[in-house]
Amino acid sequence: MIPQHCKIVIVGGGIIGSSTAYHLARLGETDCIVLEQGEFTNGSTWHAAGLVGQLRSNANITQLLKYSVELYAELEQETGQATGWKMNGGLRLACDEERVREIKRQITMAHSFGLEMDFLTPKEALELCPILDSSDLLGAAFLPTDGQANPSDLTRALIKGARARGVHFVENCGVSEIYTENGAVKAVKTNAGVINCEIVVNCAGLWSRAFGQLAGVNVPIVPMKHHYIVTGKVDGVRADMPTVRDPDRLIYFKEDVGGLVFGGYELNPQPWNIKNPGDNFGFTLLDFDIDHFEPLMQAGLKRVPQMESASIKQMICGPESFTPDGNFILGEAPELKNYYVGTGFNAFGIASAGGAGKALAEWVSNGAPSMDLGAVDIRRFGKVHRDSKWITTRTVELCSKHYTMAWPAEEHTSGRPRYHSVLYDELKAANACFGEKLGWERANWFVPAGAKAKDVYSFGRPNWFDKVGVEHRAIRESVGMIDQSSFAKYRLTGTDSLALLNWLCSNRMDRPVGSVVYTTMLNSAGGIECDTTVTRLAEHEFLIVAGTGYATHHFHHIVKHAPDHLHEFSLEDVTQDYSTLSISGPNSRTLLEPLMECDLGRESFPFLHAKQTKLSGLDALALRVSFAGELGWELHIPKENTTEIYRAIVARGKEFGLQNVGYRALETLRLEKGFLALGSDIGPDYTPLEADMRRIVRLNSDIAFMGQARLLEQADAVLKRRIACFTNADEDITLHGRETIYRDGQRVGWTSSAGWGYTIGKNIAYGYVRNTAGVADDYLFDGSYELEVEHRLIPVNIERQALYDPKSLRMRS
Repeated sequence: MIPQHCKIVIVGGGIIGSSTAYHLARLGETDCIVLEQGEFTNGSTWHAAGLVGQLRSNANITQLLKYSVELYAELEQETGQATGWKMNGGLRLACDEERVREIKRQITMAHSFGLEMDFLTPKEALELCPILDSSDLLGAAFLPTDGQANPSDLTRALIKGARARGVHFVENCGVSEIYTENGAVKAVKTNAGVINCEIVVNCAGLWSRAFGQLAGVNVPIVPMKHHYIVTGKVDGVRADMPTVRDPDRLIYFKEDVGGLVFGGYELNPQPWNIKNPGDNFGFTLLDFDIDHFEPLMQAGLKRVPQMESASIKQMICGPESFTPDGNFILGEAPELKNYYVGTGFNAFGIASAGGAGKALAEWVSNGAPSMDLGAVDIRRFGKVHRDSKWITTRTVELCSKHYTMAWPAEEHTSGRPRYHSVLYDELKAANACFGEKLGWERANWFVPAGAKAKDVYSFGRPNWFDKVGVEHRAIRESVGMIDQSSFAKYRLTGTDSLALLNWLCSNRMDRPVGSVVYTTMLNSAGGIECDTTVTRLAEHEFLIVAGTGYATHHFHHIVKHAPDHLHEFSLEDVTQDYSTLSISGPNSRTLLEPLMECDLGRESFPFLHAKQTKLSGLDALALRVSFAGELGWELHIPKENTTEIYRAIVARGKEFGLQNVGYRALETLRLEKGFLALGSDIGPDYTPLEADMRRIVRLNSDIAFMGQARLLEQADAVLKRRIACFTNADEDITLHGRETIYRDGQRVGWTSSAGWGYTIGKNIAYGYVRNTAGVADDYLFDGSYELEVEHRLIPVNIERQALYDPKSLRMRS
């Protein structure tokens, strides 16, 4: 029997749906029902291997997994239901020097995020796990609070805990239709009747893509086959033996009743039935492909020779949901109000379930996440992720990299090129080495004539290091051009446009036509959701420009947070209609003046202004802005005019040694200038005051804006964290971000972004210094600072001012 009305309907009774229900109940949201089309724990939960690791490259995702461990440690006592939880630690092996560097970086990162993690010698690793053949080991990382659990029992405990608080669970109840009204969820149709509801939560696991399509919601997951075996007793296996990951051999194993659960992640993974697993798949397994598993088995026998004499009790092949970027999916779908998603856990669903369920429950209950979850937010996806062929190709590549080296600045190669600017062939002919973001090809750096345009990755200096320096210096000393056509671009029109921007934006938006405003858009807690430039084209027309990766997120944020009384506006995505070229450097004015009809002089075309003009006789919109920290213009050009304008600039630029410049040089330029990047240095967890961006906040404005109340509270108190810039001149050190920050020997944070400053000749890193008692100036600047880099401490200087600020720029700003 199902109710006719229920506030929250969760679809999917695996571990994620059960955890979400459990945490909703803990928040008091008990008007909630979980519908499972089969039996609870079916799908992928029941056949998961059950390893629980915590460390990820993102601090907040690591905190979610850390919470999972805390929850699993007490859940059995709370519910009386066994979970199989065992905190036996996790061991990660390293068999070559680059892997040693990687795990040392992981140890540093773990320390940043508050996790205990140690580097072990081969002998120490063998003491923890005596069954290892350690002959090729160079070291290992050990995280003592990792562990393992029984996935089905864990799920049953979560269900029992949720039921005890009043949540209803119904098996054999499939959902066949989602009813909507005015762009929001209204009801679900099940095989037992219709339930009117306010919120739907898609935790359908393998079925989540097909289920999302019922409501027009895109959920880009791909079921991938995963093979593992369960052995009989293995000589030397101890009950307290840690879980072991051996990425150089692509394998993992854990203790199981004196034997081992043994599997791995092959370099040629196999997708399975991406359209719909079918209603009756349930507890079904796939055929075990012995030939496909053989290379992993051979690698395992070399690492644990004792396995050769053990019996095999089970050979398991089941599908697990993977995503095109290797991160799971949470949050409100941009296509439909009050439709939430929790799926795509990339084989770490058991480890994630506790924290992910808590985060999703908070999101559902509060209408917003309680922390920055951008790394897993469904709004990180774009139009390219609607293409089943593309997401399958990319997901296969990401799955194949599950245990390969995670290189800094690594680019993926599958499904390319998909989108590209009009200038793709021109830049390719100029020997561009392309990267990709949200399906867009973007020139990362330019290779000398005759050389191959290919990245060679390293934890030290990569092969592009010197070439990027050439591009960097071209903008600092003369002039460079960057194709930024992938920028997200929206046209906002209507009589309520200004009122909407006044509510959403922190900066003052009521400026004359032709003004360019750099601004943030905040959440109700004052955190930075969007980072944009807004150009006023006419009284009721604005151009909003944002980073490529935020195309979906920013559009949804603007629409979602429009006040109900503002109706007269229209937001249109015009990204594909215009190319964007940035011309920056001290010679940019001299280069462009003969080509443009308008006067580019300081007084007639000041900083942060825009003009509709003609360039070589063709229409273009010119903005006086530059993310490189130099004199420059950002040109927005109708696609049909782009090639001719580009060629005219190139021809004119020969006199000045005009250099094509890529995104990697832009990164080093902005680090020197102190421009912060959304997604690393700034985001929903940080306010503009903490990020030293008060200059773009109309703090005491009589016209209210979202997040203002929280900023006013902060302004009257000492901030508990503040952005800081650190430098070190040692060329043998390479900073990539996520280094731990120490002040007077105490851990106070981690670096958010880092790189080399070619103009100043130093390593540069940004990060927030934290102190619960407050970070006043004397605390921030009087301490002695070090960074932990690859498990060793290096001294750094804290800087009070921007590292690079040419006189000409000070005159303009």
